[in-house]
Amino acid sequence: MGLFDNGFKIGTGVAIGIGAVVLAPTLIPAVAGVAKPLAKAVIKGGLMLFDKGREWVAETAEVVEDLTAEARAELAEEYAEASAGASAETAAEAAEEGVQ
Repeated sequence: MGLFDNGFKIGTGVAIGIGAVVLAPTLIPAVAGVAKPLAKAVIKGGLMLFDKGREWVAETAEVVEDLTAEARAELAEEYAEASAGASAETAAEAAEEGVQ
């Protein structure tokens, strides 16, 4: 029984191989006719997705740059206010020392 199974499996494999060789000349052009437009559609979709991704990254970078600029401006304003306050206190202390 085991010999028959091995022979049957080998015979089936050979038959499939011969069938593939015989049918290949007719199947390859048919498959290529379907595969080429499908491949082009996949490539076009990938390119569109890539372009949208680049736009998203550019927009995100712009928002981050705007937020960074706003934060720097606020820090500069706070620093200027703190410096002005410290200068006023120093001047007041100097004036008090001169009066005494």
